[in-house]
Amino acid sequence: MGLAIRDLVSKQEIAISDLSGKILAVDSMNLLYQFLTTIRGPTGGPLTNDKGQVTSHLIGLFNRTTSLMEEGVKLVFVFDGKAPAIKQKTWDKRAQAKSIAANKLAVAEQDENTDDIKRYSAQTAVLTKDMVEDAKNLIRALGCPIVEAPSEGEAQASHLVTIGKAYACVSQDYDTLLFGAPRVIRNLSIDGKRKKPGTLAYEIVKPEMVELEKVLTELKLTQEQLRVLAILIGTDYNPGGIKGIGPKKALKLLHEHATDYPAIFDQVGWANTYPDLPWTELLDVIKNIPTTDSPEFMWNPIVEEELVTLLVNQYGFSADRVKSKLSKLTQVRKTKNQIGLDKFF
Repeated sequence: MGLAIRDLVSKQEIAISDLSGKILAVDSMNLLYQFLTTIRGPTGGPLTNDKGQVTSHLIGLFNRTTSLMEEGVKLVFVFDGKAPAIKQKTWDKRAQAKSIAANKLAVAEQDENTDDIKRYSAQTAVLTKDMVEDAKNLIRALGCPIVEAPSEGEAQASHLVTIGKAYACVSQDYDTLLFGAPRVIRNLSIDGKRKKPGTLAYEIVKPEMVELEKVLTELKLTQEQLRVLAILIGTDYNPGGIKGIGPKKALKLLHEHATDYPAIFDQVGWANTYPDLPWTELLDVIKNIPTTDSPEFMWNPIVEEELVTLLVNQYGFSADRVKSKLSKLTQVRKTKNQIGLDKFF
């Protein structure tokens, strides 16, 4: 879903070259959903092979990862573990929303309404366990490390940056800031463009860095106050937040009441909106999401045979394209290694 604080957060444009040699912790589920909802066919549905298998997530993951590897970026992919029990209501609401979208999609298809088909197809996207497992197999075959989070992947990715095992998180969402990520990178793409969800149109994007310390300083908030602001406007654990409370109004309340949180939640009528969910419980969940320090990361050699088996034999990718991409990556690595040796001597 993502935390709706875009208008409050300052960002700095960066170049991919700025990240060469740096370790980035990827919020993998966020990335896969991004591919699944934006890499679509002419009718608006996800790309599929001749067997009807969805390939959007694998196409995006393979192309994006190998391109970043060519630039010398070191990726660590973090996957979700067991979500907090409090998130079940969020899943229920998302399932309901997808069901509504599916009904609207059926009507759009019957009416041959192309615009609505594109819009509702993206809203019905589902990332299955098999899709996630195939994505993990692809990542391992590319030699990149995987971290299985004990709970939320974005919290684990944030923790890796906090303890210095990674330079920054990679995510389109701002939720990582709630978990204390010092640096978050958005729009990490070589292409410099992306498809707008639900359409076939493209928009120009540039990688950008969000720094937590700078955000807190500019907003004149502490880390805990930022979490309270998020709860007011809505998180993954209380989607929608309090009706009528947007980012700017929530920020004003925090500036007026500082750390008198009970006064803030009384004023906005929290108990009326969430009679069975104390705000203190929600704040505690965000503050204490389980994470692990994880073992040291290892980047292994690419296993071309496994990639061909998965992408070409199982999913029908072009063998020439896959092998050409891998050949280019290998050559780029050799060239960079040779340049490094020349500079050394």
